[in-house]
Amino acid sequence: MINLTDNAINTLKAAISSTAQPASGLRIMVEGGGCEGFTYKMDLAHGPNSDDAVIEQGGIKVFVDSASQAHLNGTTIDFVVSPEGSGFRFDNPNAKSSCSCDKSCR
Repeated sequence: MINLTDNAINTLKAAISSTAQPASGLRIMVEGGGCEGFTYKMDLAHGPNSDDAVIEQGGIKVFVDSASQAHLNGTTIDFVVSPEGSGFRFDNPNAKSSCSCDKSCR
């Protein structure tokens, strides 16, 4: 369903290990809003909700709610470092278009 690059896995492992609140994984969802109609949301999570799909890759658990699963199917998430700024980048084959900020899609 979702693929994490090695850079994303390493960044997430560092974030989980350094957080003050215990976290067992990463919650990813798609919500209405943003430049193109949908926006990606990510947050460290304590565990899955009852309707979540749980994907484990490279020792990272990813929790995706049922409403977001179809929007995120096949998405690759990378962590990039560039002069313009560092952050997570979503390569989503389901998006008809995306904003240059890489945080919004249609």
